[in-house]
Amino acid sequence: MSSPQRCFASYNLWSLIAPACGQQRWHCQMRRGYIKARQREPKVKALLGKLTPPQSIGLLAQKGIYEFHHNLDLLSRTDGIEKIAQLLKLSNTTEIVQQRVRQILKNYQDAPLLLGKHILLLTRGDEGFPKPILVKQPDYCFRLYAAMDCIFRESSGTLHILDFKTGKSPFDQRQALVYLLAVRYLYPGFQAVASFYNLEQRKKSHVIRVTQTQLDAVERKLAQIAHKHQKDLQEYKHKTRNFSQIFPPNPGYHCRFCPFNSICEFSAFRSSQE
Repeated sequence: MSSPQRCFASYNLWSLIAPACGQQRWHCQMRRGYIKARQREPKVKALLGKLTPPQSIGLLAQKGIYEFHHNLDLLSRTDGIEKIAQLLKLSNTTEIVQQRVRQILKNYQDAPLLLGKHILLLTRGDEGFPKPILVKQPDYCFRLYAAMDCIFRESSGTLHILDFKTGKSPFDQRQALVYLLAVRYLYPGFQAVASFYNLEQRKKSHVIRVTQTQLDAVERKLAQIAHKHQKDLQEYKHKTRNFSQIFPPNPGYHCRFCPFNSICEFSAFRSSQE
């Protein structure tokens, strides 16, 4: 396989290469091409630098949870939400973002899921790429990136990976599998489980448990993904004119929600506006 210095895998890459169950119709490989192969081009870089309202809400929600636990007294104060809003500079965002984030903060203040938990990790969400984990086996080698929201230790000693969600997107179990694999390397010898929690709907997922054999299979799958992606990048580097063959488009109504519809020649949304 390719050099481990180049091969990498993450949940994000997995989701860009293969759609979640039931999402095949809306999946487009060209999006991966823009994000991972052409990200340094000025127009693409500018689009990648713009946060969509859902992205802003997700990031601000994560920051809000972090601030609540960094300043625990705000969980019980009547002005706690307003203080967090000031820390987040929420007034600088759009009205819809402010409304939804304030509701998330109220939801959490009413039912603080992590209160009293032995928290090992709680991120703000804007730390950037985490330090990669080198996964090295006799027949493959790659860097694994896993940006986890929270890890806490249950009373039994089991590590619980918790991922916060906003909006209406369904939980994707593949994300939990990647995180469980990462924890196997970061906290060797510990049992671990994972779950999701939607901060807007106040909805918990079921707790996800896997065997070591299942994690081995996940690791092999990620190795395949890392290798395929690196192969695609190398092919594009040598034949940039073949972009649409290497990263084939899948135009349709979903182009309306793609951040690259303004520059993509295949975008159904773009062509309908011209």
